[in-house]
Amino acid sequence: MQTATAHGATIPVIGFGTWNISGEHCARSVADAIKIGYRHIDTAAGYRNEDRVGEGVRASGVPREQLFITTKVASENLAEADFNRSVENSLRQLKVDQVDLLLIHWPSKVLPVAETIATLNAAKRKGWTKHIGVSNFTIKLLAEAWRATKEPIVTNQIEYHPYLTQENVVAAIRGHGMLLTAYSPLGRQVILDDPVIVDLARKKGRTPAQIVLRWDTQQAGVVTIPKSTNEVNIRANFDIFNFELSDAEMKALSALGARKQRIAGWPPAAPEWDP
Repeated sequence: MQTATAHGATIPVIGFGTWNISGEHCARSVADAIKIGYRHIDTAAGYRNEDRVGEGVRASGVPREQLFITTKVASENLAEADFNRSVENSLRQLKVDQVDLLLIHWPSKVLPVAETIATLNAAKRKGWTKHIGVSNFTIKLLAEAWRATKEPIVTNQIEYHPYLTQENVVAAIRGHGMLLTAYSPLGRQVILDDPVIVDLARKKGRTPAQIVLRWDTQQAGVVTIPKSTNEVNIRANFDIFNFELSDAEMKALSALGARKQRIAGWPPAAPEWDP
């Protein structure tokens, strides 16, 4: 399993995302993913599936210490007491003593960054998480977070795919020595019909999704978390380390970022995002 490192954290570069998967589908898909070889599982309190994710982890038969589990605290729960309740509930739902990575899911428009980062730091000191990070943080908010933190912030999880390459945010992430974690890396299937991607897939004898995920993982410091409930697709999405894209092919995919097309959305309560 290929990994990426930042600020003491070692994270498998391909993880299994669980957004919008619930019930038995979630538990079975998580178990299938781990049996296939995934060792990085991503969930969130807001997904309301942490109990099923935990069920899938246990059903896989793979020891907890071999897995990297990420969860997140929602923006409406970033005040200290609410934050602590959220994390304690996440651990209870997952049936683990500690997660490997705890993220602020969306920055607050009400609470100062320094306050929410201090609470995130405290969660690490309490032993609830090995590492801390953020999600959907802009360049300005990343700078504020780093000024406030006493613990290293290992990643910023953002929407990232060939239609939304966010070069300025990525430069800021790299400038802080962090990893980029790509959510919605397949653009919720929208990008998979793009002629550039389809042509490359045909040329390489791969699926369009494999082309995109290889583009992700071939970039230094990028972690990606595709999701599926189809075992065939779960397996195919993981099978991306036995081929490479040329420099020209990588550039052709990156050039699609000129579209600046956000597909996963940016809620009204979120800060103004960096184009």
